[in-house]
Amino acid sequence: MGYRCPVCGDPQADGVHLANHLAFTAMVRGGEHEDWLDEHVPDWAARGEDGLAAAVTDLADSAEYPQVFEDTTGNHDYERGQAHGNEEAHGNEEAHDHGEAHDHGRAGDAMGADSLPVDVQAVDNVEMDEEAAEMLAEAREMTRERRSSADEDTGAADESDGTDGPGESDERGEES
Repeated sequence: MGYRCPVCGDPQADGVHLANHLAFTAMVRGGEHEDWLDEHVPDWAARGEDGLAAAVTDLADSAEYPQVFEDTTGNHDYERGQAHGNEEAHGNEEAHDHGEAHDHGRAGDAMGADSLPVDVQAVDNVEMDEEAAEMLAEAREMTRERRSSADEDTGAADESDGTDGPGESDERGEES
């Protein structure tokens, strides 16, 4: 089951996807998405992803969507013995082995700069206008807050936002 965006009707796989859709569209485009959030969840900008999801799912229509992809559903922490795919079980490694080493980590888990898809330091060298620079700074702050919140939940200590501070190593392992 997913949700229909209450503003534009776009299908979203779950409450977190709906919250992210509303917030990102409001931040990037403003307009109706921002107006809707301001009216229905006045403190939306201060909420984290889960808090916003809890608020907006109560206000959105649920909907059945014919196809939901595994990588969009959020929980891929399969336990040994739990069915996976073609009724194969993780407990049966012969049945599950398909020649590739992999894990079922979730997108959104805290990660270091070495696992980012782009050279985040190169972004600092890109010429951009003041509005773009402010958006980038806001995105970095939101990432720090999200990772800090995740660290508190898991007890982890890594609060990296993909940028290096004094004495930290960059993605090439070189100390700054």
